[in-house]
Amino acid sequence: MSDHYPRIRLTYGELLLVREGLSFVFFMDRPHQEVAQAVVTAMETYLHAVGPGAIGRYASEDGEWIDLTEQERSGIRAELLEQKSPLLLLHDAEDSRYQYRFEYFGKAHDAAISPKRRDPVCAVRCWLPTEYLEQHGPTEVRELALKIASLLPFCSGHVGLAFNGELDVVGMMAEVRKVCFRYPGLDLLELEHVSWEIGTRVRGPAWLTFLGQPALAGLGGVSALREKLHSPGTTVEALPGDSAVITLGSWPEAGDTVSGNTLPSYRELARVLEPVLFREQHAYSLGLSEEELLRWERRFLD
Repeated sequence: MSDHYPRIRLTYGELLLVREGLSFVFFMDRPHQEVAQAVVTAMETYLHAVGPGAIGRYASEDGEWIDLTEQERSGIRAELLEQKSPLLLLHDAEDSRYQYRFEYFGKAHDAAISPKRRDPVCAVRCWLPTEYLEQHGPTEVRELALKIASLLPFCSGHVGLAFNGELDVVGMMAEVRKVCFRYPGLDLLELEHVSWEIGTRVRGPAWLTFLGQPALAGLGGVSALREKLHSPGTTVEALPGDSAVITLGSWPEAGDTVSGNTLPSYRELARVLEPVLFREQHAYSLGLSEEELLRWERRFLD
């Protein structure tokens, strides 16, 4: 067990389905065709960082797993550049590991087809196992996050600890509920659903919180954020493209409410971000009750 986070391995029988890990998430308030090349470059950057043995399969349109050969990889690049609203899921080379993943949900310019889907954005997520963090160190992981962020025209993003795996498998959320409120620094995210609703609002806080426009301007810009954030280890760094990254300490932290570690720097940032925070309205997306969802959404505010 790390000093910064617990080891979490949630299983169905002998099959691992959910574990602690790192999640990089970026939202882009632009249609897919405007971000397609950036997404391809971000994907290649991630694949290069994790190495050739990490990602070994991708999901076809009919849900079958296909080996990710170099030929298939070229085909994926072409599809990302040519399709109007592609979906992509690259996965670990082996079953039941949930260490590495790259996924993308693209949106066409006319994606807002109903009142319930009025704020769609393109969304990228990639995973790293905590073993990668421990082997390479948090500085290198942060540098990778910044490199990927520099390639994407994000309106918001976040990088930190998360429950990675198959949260929608029957019975898994019941197991997650037993530990998620104890460790508030581990994120829960159903990305596809959120990508239809988040718009230019912000999910957070996280170890690294990325702010683009209009959220950064709405919070007063980099100087205003520096004046409001005083926790030891918190930094606010201006980035190209009129954006910024807020870093909460040198390591991502899970916290532990049982031992009294409520992550004060995360709570401070949550209060500052509150005017632009995204609030999930549909408890079903995570298998939580309405009361549980509200408690989860406000875990750093109440």
